[in-house]
Amino acid sequence: MGLTRTLTIETRLDELNRLTEAVENLGEEDNWSPALVGKVNLVLEELAINTINHGHDGGLHDISFTFSSTEDALTIEMVDDGKPFDPLTDAPVPDVNAPMEERPIGGLGVFLVRKLMDELTYRREEGRNHLTLVAYRAE
Repeated sequence: MGLTRTLTIETRLDELNRLTEAVENLGEEDNWSPALVGKVNLVLEELAINTINHGHDGGLHDISFTFSSTEDALTIEMVDDGKPFDPLTDAPVPDVNAPMEERPIGGLGVFLVRKLMDELTYRREEGRNHLTLVAYRAE
């Protein structure tokens, strides 16, 4: 157990397939549980889609993902040069107790990311967003 890998995708929706395939391959290589693979795929797809759809005013940009695993945890750092966005403080917290018909469309993605990951940290450095996600391997 234990690996470090980096994947860079462009801010195009068709790049999501490469991200999903990379997560599945890493999971197989490093013996992740199926639950961890599913959780990581869901979280990274949500974050990547948000960055692709809202992070830039146009043009192609890169999003990089660095995966580092140990026996106890998987750490993923997502880096992009998009608009500053701290999902820990900038994303509104949805009212999940409101009746479905009163809830706005969307807005649950970052909420899910917060719930599914064990640790999240954000920093803005040299014009880039750095989001670090940690998932403990013990399920």
